Amino acid sequence: MIKEIIVVEGKDDTTAIKRAVEADTIETNGSAIGEDVLRRIELAQQRRGIIIFTDPDHAGERIRKIVARRVPGCKHAFLPQEQALYKGDIGVENASPEAIRQALLDVRTEAPEGSGDITWEHLMDAGLIVHPQAADRRLRMGKLLGIGYANGKQFYKRCTSFRISKEEFAEALREMEQGERA
Repeated sequence: MIKEIIVVEGKDDTTAIKRAVEADTIETNGSAIGEDVLRRIELAQQRRGIIIFTDPDHAGERIRKIVARRVPGCKHAFLPQEQALYKGDIGVENASPEAIRQALLDVRTEAPEGSGDITWEHLMDAGLIVHPQAADRRLRMGKLLGIGYANGKQFYKRCTSFRISKEEFAEALREMEQGERA
């Protein structure tokens, strides 16, 4: 049984989570999160902790930001888009139980902004911003670091709030670049 309560978008996500692990969920019912749901999430964070596990798409990212802004110290689970895709639909409900379990094993805890080792210059030097293939490189690095895909500004925020170390960043960059040469 997972101690924390997992925040998901809808009932199909809850079904997929329960196929993979024994856990309780709170459903946001999509991106129009009501005040009552946010209060339940706040209470869950105080009592048991929460893991935000939303779809790896724009709507899921929006929900993740709303919840994280309202409820500090959240844990985050991320699925790569290709593991959540079925017939053109992206969602946690499409992921295999193994992919869901792995995402929950790789959960990251949010820290206060600005507390990580990574600087904007690290992102520039790695070609993750201001680079012709920056979006593709962020997609691959996000997968290697377990923080999901994000635009440049959000990627930087995730690196700092999830306290990605310089060593961890450098190792993921080496792995990504070796994969490019293979």
